[in-house]
Amino acid sequence: MNAVIVGIDIGGTNTKYGIVSDSGEVLYQNKIPTQEHSDFNDFVIRLTDAIKNGLEQLPGDNQILAVGIGAPNGNVYRGTIEHAPNLPWKGIVPLVDRVKEILKVPVMVTNDANAAAMGEMIYGGAKDMNDFIVITLGTGLGSGIVCNGDLVYGYDGFAAELGHVTINPNGRHCGCGRKGCLETYVSATGIKRTVYKLLADFMEDSELRGISFDDLSTKMITESAHRGDIVAKAAYEYTGKILGSKLADTVAHTNPEAIFLFGGLSLAGDLIFEPTIRHMEANLMPIYKGKVKILPSQLQNQSAPILGASSLVSKYLTKKPSIKA
Repeated sequence: MNAVIVGIDIGGTNTKYGIVSDSGEVLYQNKIPTQEHSDFNDFVIRLTDAIKNGLEQLPGDNQILAVGIGAPNGNVYRGTIEHAPNLPWKGIVPLVDRVKEILKVPVMVTNDANAAAMGEMIYGGAKDMNDFIVITLGTGLGSGIVCNGDLVYGYDGFAAELGHVTINPNGRHCGCGRKGCLETYVSATGIKRTVYKLLADFMEDSELRGISFDDLSTKMITESAHRGDIVAKAAYEYTGKILGSKLADTVAHTNPEAIFLFGGLSLAGDLIFEPTIRHMEANLMPIYKGKVKILPSQLQNQSAPILGASSLVSKYLTKKPSIKA
């Protein structure tokens, strides 16, 4: 009998799930829509039925050892999702208890960016690192911080929310209800907002003029920047400046060996990495200068969220008795 781990990544649009071998090979993966299930219990039933069906598709005799879940506002201590603004279930939902009740195996949930950090440590570029940070640059900005080989969860389970450090207390409105959060400037949504601000400030021609906000994508901005578009290039410079300056503050807090950038915005390559590194170095205390690497994640593929979620179980299930599993 083969023992496998299930990795789940709950997103605002889709929930991805996969069955992973003990060597980190994704044996099966699929997804279900998240927003279609306004009733939390219906969602859990649909998800666990899909997992059971996936297990039946595999050859041989396979048994689920445990389930790891990455989710927005996932609380590792209580096994809950709490007040996630982009999910259809409001308040606090008992995710671990419901999944464990159906599948009859240990289950663990944490913030989706923490899951990405664990995936980077076990399967990616941080294999030999004990102190590093993963920044996820998607619709918003998430972060997972690892110190001395352990994820930083904090007193209440919600540490490392770098997307909600303040850039400007009178700045852009954020989905969390505050103003000026980092993710309103540094994210796929944030750079789109920057483009529209720059289009108003610049008089020069730009191929981004005339594109609606809803139709504009990070890919369009990246391609325009590569073609020399002044607004697109300025948007990446501004985004890198803000990210780099805030990462300099984060270095002072945790003294990491490396910071990994993961997600759609990071795929712009030097357009985002070069200004981020330059502005981070310019704002670092002298004792940190030239020591902290900013690197692309080595898990830039569709299986990354699944590997990250499954790796939570691999490292922490038996090690942390305070974790809800």
